[in-house]
Amino acid sequence: MGHAVMTHTQTQSTVNYTHLPTGTQDLFDQLMEQADNTASNTEYTALMKALITVTGITGVRHGEILKCACACDCPAIFDADAPGALVTEPATGYNLGRLQCPDCADDHPQPVTD
Repeated sequence: MGHAVMTHTQTQSTVNYTHLPTGTQDLFDQLMEQADNTASNTEYTALMKALITVTGITGVRHGEILKCACACDCPAIFDADAPGALVTEPATGYNLGRLQCPDCADDHPQPVTD
């Protein structure tokens, strides 16, 4: 008899937007726009769950992902609660805030805008 091998699922906390198929990029953009414009917490949560599923990101701490809002056009989609992420534009009302991914925040932090 063989021994059972335990495999550990690797956490993929960042996805490169440009590596997603075009149809997935379009779906991501549509879902993100809907999430940014909803006034319903229930709808927002459902949209974030869909976004997480579509991108394949795992290990998301509080159920929210964002695309890096850095001026360098970074393609990272990442956990919005990632250590080292930098808020460049605070969330207002039901609109999403804008964050730099931890790599951009470390390499070239942007000032916060209102």
